[in-house]
Amino acid sequence: MPDLRRDFDSRDDLIAYCTEQFPESADVDDHVSDTLGGRHEAEAVLADVEPRAYAKTRNMLNGAVTGLSPYLHHGVLSLAEVRDDLLQRFGPQPCSKLINELAWRDYFRQAMAEIGEDVWQDREEYKTGWAAADYADELPPDIEQGETGIDFIDAMARELVETGYLHNQGRMKLASYLVHWRKVRWQAGAEWFLSHLLDGDAASNNLSWQWVASTFSHKPYLWNQGGLVFISDGRFTGNAHDGSSPFTGEVPEIAERLYP
Repeated sequence: MPDLRRDFDSRDDLIAYCTEQFPESADVDDHVSDTLGGRHEAEAVLADVEPRAYAKTRNMLNGAVTGLSPYLHHGVLSLAEVRDDLLQRFGPQPCSKLINELAWRDYFRQAMAEIGEDVWQDREEYKTGWAAADYADELPPDIEQGETGIDFIDAMARELVETGYLHNQGRMKLASYLVHWRKVRWQAGAEWFLSHLLDGDAASNNLSWQWVASTFSHKPYLWNQGGLVFISDGRFTGNAHDGSSPFTGEVPEIAERLYP
């Protein structure tokens, strides 16, 4: 195979060339994210990271997330490089939470290095009372197309496709909805995410889906309407068009409704 071009007159020229070279990928998803690649952009994003704000607001949908994950996934920046830069600029204490999250990414990489393609297999049984055979194998079209009628679910599905990125809370809650409310095997959702995410790698993606599903955790991850309203500052309620919501009640009540 001949070497691919490396010099382009414009970003549009690059996009057109990639579409031509990889038509099957373009058929899956032809949206182009606003996120720019390259070392220069990666260094600029790293320079803007504020670890204190990250530690305080990372779980809010409008929180101070770093935006580093695409550059870490593609090797433009290394985990050690980011850690060392933050420690040099801010010192250990302000960086502890962010470095902890970098360590989780490293843990997932090491786990996949150990288990390989078994990252696609259930590590343990579901802790839901349901067997793996009770879950559907295919992604429901209404979720994939963002047409469930539930404000948060549809917004996250569209954002995934249009931007190639989702806030971690969006990933966790969308995954939880798919597995626990809609009873779809986590593998279908993991494959869906990997077909769109700029930072998607099978290690972090699949093992996080398994954590949500409870095949790599001691319990399933569930959430409720109150938590969603809080992390979104009221932007989302989890309501469907008719005003109903599958997320009402405390989490133990929801578990009783979902599991035998």
